[in-house]
Amino acid sequence: MSRIAVLGEAVRVEPFALAGAVVAAADTPDAVCDAWQALGDDVGVVVMSPSAAAALAAAGIAPQGDRLVVTLP
Repeated sequence: MSRIAVLGEAVRVEPFALAGAVVAAADTPDAVCDAWQALGDDVGVVVMSPSAAAALAAAGIAPQGDRLVVTLP
């Protein structure tokens, strides 16, 4: 069974833990990249903040593969 992870600034992503999501709070671009690399193979959906998406793009990391990736508005 796949899990849902939420990646981004702590203030934006921590409430998702109440719904059972894996929360990867990352407040800096380097922390975002580290958190992305640390996501387990059982994560099938990643919801990320706009700044997290921008940090991955700036680092040249294209979130591809079997994961569904969604950016918050």
